[in-house]
Amino acid sequence: MANKVVLDSASLQRALTRITYEILERNKGGQGLVLVGIKTRGEYLAHRIANRLEQLEKETIPVMAIDVTNYRDDVLAHGDHLGLDEKDSINIVDKNIVLVDDVLFTGRTIRAALDALIHIGRPKSISLAVLVDRGHRELPIRADFVGKNIPTAQNEKIQVSVEEIDGKDAVEIIH
Repeated sequence: MANKVVLDSASLQRALTRITYEILERNKGGQGLVLVGIKTRGEYLAHRIANRLEQLEKETIPVMAIDVTNYRDDVLAHGDHLGLDEKDSINIVDKNIVLVDDVLFTGRTIRAALDALIHIGRPKSISLAVLVDRGHRELPIRADFVGKNIPTAQNEKIQVSVEEIDGKDAVEIIH
């Protein structure tokens, strides 16, 4: 069976625009916001949301990327590396963080990202924006902003493609 496209380029853009407006509404503007994209695709989605926020609010929204590999509970060797490039380091203390990822599945990546953020500093708040929520949670984690809920079977995979690294924007279910 072939892959099934569930979001094409235009619908992916609409989902990100909807998330952007919901973030603005919830935070009453862009003041004090920092977007943190979970590498790899979450980073690109965070930059797109920030660009749209900047168009709407006429202020720069800081974006940083975080690699949560060393904070995952299913990785054997834990290092002390934060997964941040020095150039990406932003003071998050007392900021409203919006954690951005492409797919929410078991919740383990988000738990690792929360651990990494708390290691960096104590934000005022942390909310979660995901392009796709596919269900099958193993931890009590839910997104505050969701582009699209896509119920999947356990054996299916969601593949998010972004123009910046994949040459196209799409979300597909792989059987």
